[in-house]
Amino acid sequence: MREFEYLRPEDVGAAVTLVSERPAAQYLAGGTTQVDLMLKDGILDPDRVVDITRLPLRGVTTDGRALRVGALTTMEEMAADPTVAVRLPLVRTALLAGASTQLRNMATIGGNLLQRTRCRYFRDPTVPDCNKRHPSSGCAAIIGAGARMHAVLGAGESCIALHASDLCVPLVALDAVVHIRGTDGERTVPLTDFYLLPGERPDVETVLRHGDLITAVEVPLPPEAVRSGYLKVRDRASYEFALVSVAAAVTVADGTVTEARIGLGGVGTIPWRARAAERVLTGAPATPETYRAAAEAELRNAFTVPGTAFKPELARRTVVRALTDIVGDLP
Repeated sequence: MREFEYLRPEDVGAAVTLVSERPAAQYLAGGTTQVDLMLKDGILDPDRVVDITRLPLRGVTTDGRALRVGALTTMEEMAADPTVAVRLPLVRTALLAGASTQLRNMATIGGNLLQRTRCRYFRDPTVPDCNKRHPSSGCAAIIGAGARMHAVLGAGESCIALHASDLCVPLVALDAVVHIRGTDGERTVPLTDFYLLPGERPDVETVLRHGDLITAVEVPLPPEAVRSGYLKVRDRASYEFALVSVAAAVTVADGTVTEARIGLGGVGTIPWRARAAERVLTGAPATPETYRAAAEAELRNAFTVPGTAFKPELARRTVVRALTDIVGDLP
């Protein structure tokens, strides 16, 4: 790691300017992933680090219709918020399942949205073939033996790296919105539009431009009648990334699904909104047969390599289990 300039601005505008004016500059908040990528893995090599931890971007507020979460709010702070506990239990469960207590007290919500993939090939600088690090160099994970923790949706020959966030799975299901401050002012972007599929440019992961700073995340509050939950399947019970996860918010009337919002984790190159599954569910009987049909529709075009061949079926079963648990015994 080379030397870098360290700066700690006091306001958002100054922070945006300091990063925007230097092509290799980066923001630093909780640093739970970024410091690893800089100091341990040698993947990030900024010449200026702008510490934003003093900026006034912390806290959780609500107007009764939506929850607004400052980007520097920690995962633990968001999980402890009473509105999250009562109105967004799927979000709280995802937060608690996403990291250890120590990490949750450091990791920020904005940083969680921007966490980098856990792909072993991306994080190993001795591997030359990684389209995320070196565009057009190839994808070592496609031919590698260790592709078990990789994506099957949104994946292709250019990249199968997985987006590992737990929190983003319920957030995409709930139509969360990202608030961004850049050199040209403020804008908002739906989280479902925030991430980019790998395509031919796996190195470009979001719609953020250099210098853009996430300032807040806004989460619409579902009606109180909505049944929701988050199910995470992993190799061990504590502090492990998902093999498959499902976030769902479902409304059922007279035994029929009238509205469904589904997010999938552990399977997508981006936090995956399961639109095909939602279309199958809406207007159909709330039965395991419907849940299976919805899962089949979503996983129909899964892209697998030998290491991930098990994932589509595991994802189907997880969708069925999650919906069965969430809907429960119908009145």
